[in-house]
Amino acid sequence: MLDDRGARMRTSSWIGWTVLLGVALGGFFDGILLHQVLQWHHFLSLVPGVDDLRLQILFDGYFHVFMYLLAVAALWGLVRARGRNAPAPGALALVAAVLLGFGLWNVIDVSLAHWILRLHRLRLDTSQPLWWDLGWLAVFGVVPIAGWAWLRRRPGGPANPAVAVCLLAALGGTTGAWSLRGPPDDRFTTVVFAPGSGPVQVFRALEATDARLVWADRGMGVVMVAVAPGQRWRFYGLGALLVGGTALGRGCVS
Repeated sequence: MLDDRGARMRTSSWIGWTVLLGVALGGFFDGILLHQVLQWHHFLSLVPGVDDLRLQILFDGYFHVFMYLLAVAALWGLVRARGRNAPAPGALALVAAVLLGFGLWNVIDVSLAHWILRLHRLRLDTSQPLWWDLGWLAVFGVVPIAGWAWLRRRPGGPANPAVAVCLLAALGGTTGAWSLRGPPDDRFTTVVFAPGSGPVQVFRALEATDARLVWADRGMGVVMVAVAPGQRWRFYGLGALLVGGTALGRGCVS
């Protein structure tokens, strides 16, 4: 009986670390899709006094760093569990754990960051932010948790970590690819230029891409432009660190 209890405890370490990995994937999905691609909000959009766009992007970067740390910790825990020869649960059990973590992240984010701390809302350009919050909570919070509850009732399948890794990679790749899609018919994009770029360089970039200036901060380090989607990538060769709608941001790494 004690051996069975110990085996269950060692197996639970796989589940716990996999749930944490799901939390990190949920945070990445949130940050990439909402902060960068759709640009519906930044992490501190509603915090009084934090109205500088560079500062907003900086805290978005801190948020992603935190998610990276969670993902590294989860992977480290899974490697240790495998090294201790802890009994691996079935592939479906691990996928269910990822769904649980993914859903828990969105429940925590909406309830804590949106409603209690009021750091941001899902969409700031709407007269009904509550409905958008509730819709996001239902689709990306409740549905994954319901998926976890349904999968955990099914047979776990073969305890094969390779199968589980393939399924987890497919799940992460699918959600990641979906999050990188740009909003349809988006005519405007935000461009963040490297520190030290001046108005002359910015206007040269606008001329080279046939873009129209819509808005700029005081130092013209951050601008919003109307530009054809096919021209957005060219900004990276003209001094930009981050260009909205390109699914690529050297500024996040820098």
